[in-house]
Amino acid sequence: MVLKIGVVGCGAIGTEIAKAIDRGGISADLVAVYDSNQEYAEELVDGLSICPKIADLEELVDLADLVVETASQKAVPTVARAALEKGRSLMIMSVGALLDRDLYDNLERLARENDCKIYIPSGAISGLDGLKSAGIGRIRKITLTTTKNPAGFVGVPYIQEKGIDLKTLSGPMVIFEGPAEEAVKAFPANVNVAATLSLIAEGGVEVRIVADPRIAVNMHQITAEGDFGRITTRVENVPSPSNPKTSYLAALSAIATLRSIVEPVKIGT
Repeated sequence: MVLKIGVVGCGAIGTEIAKAIDRGGISADLVAVYDSNQEYAEELVDGLSICPKIADLEELVDLADLVVETASQKAVPTVARAALEKGRSLMIMSVGALLDRDLYDNLERLARENDCKIYIPSGAISGLDGLKSAGIGRIRKITLTTTKNPAGFVGVPYIQEKGIDLKTLSGPMVIFEGPAEEAVKAFPANVNVAATLSLIAEGGVEVRIVADPRIAVNMHQITAEGDFGRITTRVENVPSPSNPKTSYLAALSAIATLRSIVEPVKIGT
């Protein structure tokens, strides 16, 4: 039976997922798309050879076996409950929303009660499989340093509140330091990787965010220490062509996760 997928959010990541299904990169059917901005949904569908339905959220959930959220942290509670209450499995890309512990516990309960799954891709980082394994023991400390070109922070409310003038930067500037819970609220479209790490790190994640006009990549460096030893990873991601706030690797991780769902052989933790 071919998996039926509905995509909520027709921005950079939603578009890449739809295109992957369209070209046969994922053995599944894209049955519906939804975006609060109808024009985005229409633009996505116009660029495909297949013809998924432009639906509202309720209809999309009815049509799909798996709902893929690529919209925003604010959209996650509504999208997740709509999917899980009807027994539809769910992929969440706006992982920052799950640092609300009450929401996380509620969604986990709904998934158990309705016999469905919640999938969280690794996103724009590497080494998550090793960290998951390490988490079976004890991880004492995880630090994340995210460095992006200032263009990736344009329009972020935190930047405006702090009066940071990104246009005047001539070198790297630390614009945030603090726990992941604060980082995902201050930068909801920039540091979902911090939330993903937090979900496997009982001791929390310390986040440092740097704006650097000299670079054209999105860099994430992770250092973890625990009973297993020490892990350090560094990724230099190409920003999504349509949205510099999003790393292209984040879209690829979503596609890889969907492939792992439909393919019979799974590699890695």
